[in-house]
Amino acid sequence: MSAWCEIWFRNRLNPTGGEHKKLNSLIDLAVERFKKLSEEDQALFKGQLVSFRNLYGFVAQIIPYQDSDHEKLYTYSRFLLTKLPYTADTRTVQVDDEVELKYYRLQKISEGAIDLKVGEPEALYGPTEVGTGQAEEEVQLSTLVDKLNERFGTEFTPADQLFFDQVKETAVANEQLRQAVMANSLENFEPVFNKQLENLFVERMDGNEDIFIRLMNDESFRNIASQYLMRAVYNQVKTSVETQ
Repeated sequence: MSAWCEIWFRNRLNPTGGEHKKLNSLIDLAVERFKKLSEEDQALFKGQLVSFRNLYGFVAQIIPYQDSDHEKLYTYSRFLLTKLPYTADTRTVQVDDEVELKYYRLQKISEGAIDLKVGEPEALYGPTEVGTGQAEEEVQLSTLVDKLNERFGTEFTPADQLFFDQVKETAVANEQLRQAVMANSLENFEPVFNKQLENLFVERMDGNEDIFIRLMNDESFRNIASQYLMRAVYNQVKTSVETQ
């Protein structure tokens, strides 16, 4: 855990390819140990780790918490949990009331605030379409959840759209990405955006872990979401600059 955190906090905002590889290899050591546990111990370990992550995240929002070991464990556990294999008890872990209230609040805030487009279904553009210059009207970010549900059989709700909206707004505010938009065509912007995308997802992982885990483990799902996000970010930055 200490070795992982030393790498992560040293260059969190812009990790190199080699650092990503090392971070994954350190997490994989724990994953392999986890796989050797009995099913009962796997469920117990994961349940305790989830409880710690949720409680620490809640408490840290209320009072200053300066225990470096707890902070390292919290950060490390967020990534470890995304790579642990599913267990029979994974989706029945009991969480505390504060976490339940947090997600209930997200649902209620988004009710009526996120209006998915009604009308004829739009064509779904796969990742091979990136850079073809399709108009923004054909890839509205507000329809992304519907597209993913249709394509992958998922059951994400309008509230889940908030995750992608927040990722987009964070990307739009990123000065490095803004400069890349102004200096490149959409096609040339793609590799710059993709390099930053994982960090953008990680920053918002607490907001919607179901989507985050799917993005990290399903390449096709990630590619489609990435395409929509990239186009939305590119067009919004372009429009804001041109209207200034």
